Amino acid sequence: MTRQTRPAPAIEAVRWFNADTAQTLDALRGRVVIIEAFQMLCPGCVSHGLPQATRIHETFSRDDVIVLGMHSVFEHHEAQSPTSLEAFLHEYRIAFPVGVDAPGEAGGLPVTMARY
Repeated sequence: MTRQTRPAPAIEAVRWFNADTAQTLDALRGRVVIIEAFQMLCPGCVSHGLPQATRIHETFSRDDVIVLGMHSVFEHHEAQSPTSLEAFLHEYRIAFPVGVDAPGEAGGLPVTMARY
């Protein structure tokens, strides 16, 4: 049996933190890409997911492994604004690139989150 592979869905971020340019999967092709999807008000993300992503970011060479955060807000939108996220990333010392997922239609899932 032959298994067909297809590229991962594109990331659609409206803003990036900790990066000089927008991060695209096409530009990162050939490297392992870890995407940590999170909300800053998610206790599991804060206590488990983000620390694990940070350990990966600190352990591996950027030539081999890239960690990208994707702040995918699907609730409490006002409390999780990009301004609040910027302070959160500073406070928790998140150094890898973090994109703000594009909002979905009519309060639905954010665009990148829905693609995955």
